[in-house]
Amino acid sequence: MSAKQGVVLYGPPAAGKDTITIALTELNSKYAQFARLKVGAGKSTGYRMGTAEQLCELEAAGDVVYANARYGNTYVIDRPGVDAAVAAGVPVVHLGQINGIQALVDGYPAGWSVVLLWCPREVTAQRSAGRGDSDTTARLAAWDATREDLDAHPNMAWDLTVDTTEASPKNAARLIDQLLAQRAGAATA
Repeated sequence: MSAKQGVVLYGPPAAGKDTITIALTELNSKYAQFARLKVGAGKSTGYRMGTAEQLCELEAAGDVVYANARYGNTYVIDRPGVDAAVAAGVPVVHLGQINGIQALVDGYPAGWSVVLLWCPREVTAQRSAGRGDSDTTARLAAWDATREDLDAHPNMAWDLTVDTTEASPKNAARLIDQLLAQRAGAATA
């Protein structure tokens, strides 16, 4: 196993990816959310905003590990971005597509710990409305797409599954940190 480590948080909108990432960074400063390259408009917080030309350059260089379109934007996991994030510590990558997880795990050599965060659809609706999202309908459609994605990949192996209606963000962060510590210990044994 590579000495480089990373965390992938997969789950539907409002399952707690942002909240648990904050709890991870509070637990240990080695964790940092991976800022995907976003080509489009809207929310820029948590992203590296890019242009269509930059995306074309990355594609031409073979540096796109994974890209997906959602909410009218393109979100990119790029090799230079992951290189920088791994050099700085342990990147926490948020994904809502199992194909994206597979592309990252297969396309970027590191010890990736893959975590399924889950909450029921009605909880996504409540959390989305509670945080003032203007696109709750789109987020519920993404929840449905996540459920379909899980159903389409019944053999997907998760290193950890967390029901975010039961585990607090701090407890989820501790479980993830313990998982990485165990995997690092196994790699050096």
